[in-house]
Amino acid sequence: MTDIERLAEILSGSASAVFFGGAGMSTESGIPDFRSATGIYSQKLNQTFAPEEMASYSFFVRHPEDFFAFYRERLVYLDAKPNAGHLALAELERRGILSAVITQNIDGLHQVAGSRVVYELHGSIRRNHCVKCGARYGVELVMKNIPVPHCEHCGGVVKPDVVLYGEPLDDETVSNSIRAIAEADTLIVGGTSLVVYPAAGLIDYFRGDHLILINKTATRADADATLVIRSNIGKTLAEAVALMQ
Repeated sequence: MTDIERLAEILSGSASAVFFGGAGMSTESGIPDFRSATGIYSQKLNQTFAPEEMASYSFFVRHPEDFFAFYRERLVYLDAKPNAGHLALAELERRGILSAVITQNIDGLHQVAGSRVVYELHGSIRRNHCVKCGARYGVELVMKNIPVPHCEHCGGVVKPDVVLYGEPLDDETVSNSIRAIAEADTLIVGGTSLVVYPAAGLIDYFRGDHLILINKTATRADADATLVIRSNIGKTLAEAVALMQ
């Protein structure tokens, strides 16, 4: 039995699978990651500030114009489309096999693909709010209101609902993610090296039958996994779902 056949078999017997994904899920849609050798954090983008600093809450407050220039150019990819992996997960949810997607990505592609239960640990570029009055906005206002987007109601700065360095994760999102993982019978971890905490620590709540790792490099959870697949997430998930038809 091949790894793909084994994955299909496990998923066919699952009733509450959960997918926990990282940057590798989005790179297959053409969105660069942060930490690889060619990722955003490895590039020299500004003569004065490092990318990590430019993606921080303190930088957003102190240098809003520079923050939004960096944000629009490096973190927002509105032309990106869901890949085969996103579509496969949405199909598994439709079939009643997948109960939730938990993602560290901010691109919103899981929802575009059709997934309904998505917990975005690091927020989303597609949601924004006024820091003064709380008014809600889509991504269009942030992209068009240059250099700094302001609220149409009170004039306050509009901040993306993205968790920046120096900001905590949303409590409700974390609680929902923990509950979903704790109740899962199968946990698929894909496209993440499991080094970014606190998000990576959430998989420790899994008590189900099958832990599946789909990642091109080794992770700290490999030794505990039922199945480890070193391949592209999109190709792997799409082929497994196709076998289940």
